[in-house]
Amino acid sequence: MQKGGVAFMEIGKKLNGRYKIIGTVGSGGMANVYLARDLILERDVAVKVLRFDFRDDQDTIRRFKREALAATELIHPNIVSVYDVGEEENNQYIVMEYIKGMDLKHYIHSNFPIPYQKVLDIMRQILAAVSEAHNNRIIHRDLKPQNVLIDESGVVKITDFGIAVALSQTSITLTNSLLGSVHYLSPEQARGGMATNQSDIYSLGIILYELLTGNVPFEGESAVSIALKHFQESLPSVKDFDHRIPQPLENVVLKATAKETIDRYRSVQEMASDLATSLSPQRINEPKFAPASLMEKTKVLEPIVPVAPTNLVEGKKLEDKEQQMDKPKNETIKEKKPKKKKRKIIWLTLLLLLLVVAGSVVAFTLTAPKDVSVPDVVGLSEDEAEEVLLEAKLQVSKTIVETSEDVEEGMVTRTDPETGSSVKEETDVNLYISSGKETVSFKDYTGEPYEEVRAELIDQGFKTERVDASSDTYPEGTIIEQSVAEDEEVVPSETTVTLTVSTGEAMIEMIDLAGYSEKGVQVYASENGLTVTIKEEYSEETLEGQVISQDPSAGTLLSNGSSFSVVISLGKTPEQKFSKTVTIPYAEPETEPEAEAEKEKSDESSSESSSQESKPVPNEIVIYIQDKEHSLENEFQKFTITEDFETVIPFVLQEGEVGTYRIERDGKVIEENTNVTTPE
Repeated sequence: MQKGGVAFMEIGKKLNGRYKIIGTVGSGGMANVYLARDLILERDVAVKVLRFDFRDDQDTIRRFKREALAATELIHPNIVSVYDVGEEENNQYIVMEYIKGMDLKHYIHSNFPIPYQKVLDIMRQILAAVSEAHNNRIIHRDLKPQNVLIDESGVVKITDFGIAVALSQTSITLTNSLLGSVHYLSPEQARGGMATNQSDIYSLGIILYELLTGNVPFEGESAVSIALKHFQESLPSVKDFDHRIPQPLENVVLKATAKETIDRYRSVQEMASDLATSLSPQRINEPKFAPASLMEKTKVLEPIVPVAPTNLVEGKKLEDKEQQMDKPKNETIKEKKPKKKKRKIIWLTLLLLLLVVAGSVVAFTLTAPKDVSVPDVVGLSEDEAEEVLLEAKLQVSKTIVETSEDVEEGMVTRTDPETGSSVKEETDVNLYISSGKETVSFKDYTGEPYEEVRAELIDQGFKTERVDASSDTYPEGTIIEQSVAEDEEVVPSETTVTLTVSTGEAMIEMIDLAGYSEKGVQVYASENGLTVTIKEEYSEETLEGQVISQDPSAGTLLSNGSSFSVVISLGKTPEQKFSKTVTIPYAEPETEPEAEAEKEKSDESSSESSSQESKPVPNEIVIYIQDKEHSLENEFQKFTITEDFETVIPFVLQEGEVGTYRIERDGKVIEENTNVTTPE
């Protein structure tokens, strides 16, 4: 899809199969910005895609990639986060945090006039973000309200580091083009010079101006005309726009937007500190800020005017007059005139010589180097110190790096000649730059005795912390691991070293596994480097699948690789019902001898008829059963028989159990089985 000759991405297109284009957010000089959905993390993101007409421009591609690199180095709550960088189908893109809100330009138009306290809050957040960039040696170069976003919660975030240049990349200069919006462009950038931290400070001052007045200070028919005004015309007074604006607040604007960099704030932090107290009642009578360099330029030296020039002029007038009267009227006049003229010429000559000498003396006096005092630049950065020395009309000869326990890395520790020394203007001054505190190369202490190492580190100025851990490799009391890597350069007094000390081979205290499932037992064994043997048994008390018993018992100490065993419940033993068939023989009852004789006589007298009428005497049978449901102590069955009798005895047994039965006939045991088992 094309719009105005510029290719736009279609709605619904997926970049890298992950970022689905939802809509258009806006477009800039070299990129278009889209709202997209991150399909993996399920969040809205902003995707900046290099414009189609720039995709073959290698310089633009490099600048675009430099934006990504610069932005990824900056992590701050007031800087838009960069999530991803990629390329697809020759499309260069950057995935950023999506800010739901508006840019500062729209915010000013929608909310003006803005309360002073709100202005300070917005600027505080902007200054914090720019300070973070400068601390990372990154200059934004394009600070303007359009690059400042405000979300729905009022949080300010700076975006678009597309033309930011790292200070270390001194070879990269873009003096042939005016980068950034001309309304916020510093005078040195407008002249084609290299941007510095003070260039960003100038832009910040213009943003503050616009927050207070609702407008930019300079307008024009062309970008060139506006740029010229930035370094030729004075900034309009914010108090002329609104007389209620406190003078200290206007002073912040004036100092930030001073034409000469030496008159501006030396750092964003300095500007932030000044702005924070600009509404303080203690500063209410503060005078209007006046740049020191401007006052120096407008200083008028008392001219040295010798008396002779007046006479010279008068002499020349007399000479001209005498030449006009060259026509002779009488001889007397003709004779006297040459003498007077000769004397005047001599005097004029002498006067001219005096003037030359006097001029030389004056010139020497005015141009001779003056005595100046070496200013105190300790604690300043190299660039800041150089500016201060140049302001004092001194030259930086060379910089020397040295360690310092007191001065932050990158800052000036001292000068040569030293601070306060009286020297001539244009004298060379050496700057000593701090490389930070003296560092030492950390050793590898793994495997060495902890107590010896600890004593050595404390002697060197380190702080130590101990962490105990078991080890199968390192003997007890020796160092397993250290928090500071070998050969890492560190400052002992600022470093705490954490040493992990071996407690010897790891011992595992056996836990009570009762109630654990088989899977739980296996996980426990795996996590602790143990081997487990599992057996299964029926249990009337333990639920199926749970541990009945373990060996060794809970509390036993085991080493890594040791074995233990558990018994897992199969649940209750299953019951089985079956029966056993037995035959009970009949037996004639036994009688006493006397009774037997009587019986015989009776039998003889009764003859055959009596024998036909007699019946068998019954046997009394009692059966006892021992199984799941019966006990040998209780009768199971009791009956009589008069002949052999077959009966079925029922049993209820669990697997593995043994049953018993006993048969008594007329009080005597005739059969007993104590090993009745379930049939296979």
